Amino acid sequence: MRTSTRIAGVLTGLTLALGGTLAAPAAQADIPACTQMATQAGATDTSGLDSACRLGVSGDLQGCASGLTAAGVPGGAATGACRLAAHEPR
Repeated sequence: MRTSTRIAGVLTGLTLALGGTLAAPAAQADIPACTQMATQAGATDTSGLDSACRLGVSGDLQGCASGLTAAGVPGGAATGACRLAAHEPR
């Protein structure tokens, strides 16, 4: 096999591999699911649910859970809702 053919094959393989990685859809945040779960869990102050769930989306799960707990959501449900916002496994 000629060197130029081998190099072309390697470059084509790399292009396909990287293109598939870059084109893969990113996980989308699920703020509505987070706020719905928090409401169902007994949130007493719904005004701060969106902002707390947005913290979960950005990766601040502790800040999200604290915000939801302050809104009256029990600790376990708050953590679950924040993980749902960030699309993390429970």
